[in-house]
Amino acid sequence: MGLLLFLCLVSISSLHSVGYAASAGKGPYYLDALLPNGDFEEAPKSTNMKKTVIVGEYSLPKWEIKGLVEYITGGPQPGGFYFAVPRGEHAVRLGNEASVSQNVAVKAGAIYSLTFGTTRTCAQDEALRITVAGQSADLPIQTLYSSDGGDSYAWAFKATSKVVKVTFHNPGIQEDPTCGPLLDHIAIKEMRPPTYARGNLVKNGDFENGPHVFKNFSTGILLSPKIQDLISPLPGWIVESLKPVKFIDKKHFSVPSGLAAIELVAGRESAIAQIIRTVSDKLYSLSFTIGDAKNGCHGSMMVEAFVAHETLKVPFVSQGKGQFKTASIKFKAISNRTRITFYSAYYHTKLHDYGHMCGPVLDNVVVSPIY
Repeated sequence: MGLLLFLCLVSISSLHSVGYAASAGKGPYYLDALLPNGDFEEAPKSTNMKKTVIVGEYSLPKWEIKGLVEYITGGPQPGGFYFAVPRGEHAVRLGNEASVSQNVAVKAGAIYSLTFGTTRTCAQDEALRITVAGQSADLPIQTLYSSDGGDSYAWAFKATSKVVKVTFHNPGIQEDPTCGPLLDHIAIKEMRPPTYARGNLVKNGDFENGPHVFKNFSTGILLSPKIQDLISPLPGWIVESLKPVKFIDKKHFSVPSGLAAIELVAGRESAIAQIIRTVSDKLYSLSFTIGDAKNGCHGSMMVEAFVAHETLKVPFVSQGKGQFKTASIKFKAISNRTRITFYSAYYHTKLHDYGHMCGPVLDNVVVSPIY
């Protein structure tokens, strides 16, 4: 009996160690938290450090490392570098062909998204390879969307077993073997299947179902194009462009309604789409809200919407005050599947920070039949 109780306690403890968080009220548990030592604030022992380089495959608590991995404290660095670690004090830097890995308990068959902070430190062409459960992608990080190095990304995968190995790898070979991406704060979230709201043919049209957002710091979460992530961390939607779109939350930004919205941060290279079920030749109405995130993004904006054979261009002059407006268009479905697509017509940066890319906010996308 004592042994059985001990095993039960160990089992419960192990679940909490990977950050299971209960959904509101009673019901199943959903994983939604930092990975163990996902913020890298639990440091290696000094005896396992050679200056900044971590020595030993299991010397970084809760992680397995391979190759040249540095344990970085944010701020000025030797050689005149400066590394921003905006979410805490520490991060890891992946040198040539280096990687960090962790085994995570999940539900087989479920969809998960990883949220993580990363930025390049040397080369313009740096990339970060993410591998989970046989699914892999090289994430280009040469474009900095926030000037303070605080870019966060989300990447989604389907769990194929009850335990998956999450690996972040630097596939590049630079002249300086230490050169490589900085990795900071890694969280995981189980994605719930997208659902319909009453009277709306668009799934997740309010963007409330999205990736994990860091509580204490956020410049928004960049959602990679489908060429880099076949499974969207924004359920129901496709990032149908060359560059990412940004998932923003109410705590850190102004959103038109609810808890989240999408910011179109890369002009015509930053598009989001969804294919909905329709009845051919039937009339429908598409409505949506656009605005600004109250994040210093000023100027003349325009969101273009495409649906069936119709195009709607919606201008918006941002004064950076978190204002918004609603637009709508009627269309006739031309098939049983209709694609709706949104992108920003212009490129924008913050008024007083030209290194910080921004754009119009999109929210409350609704398609309803006209009877």
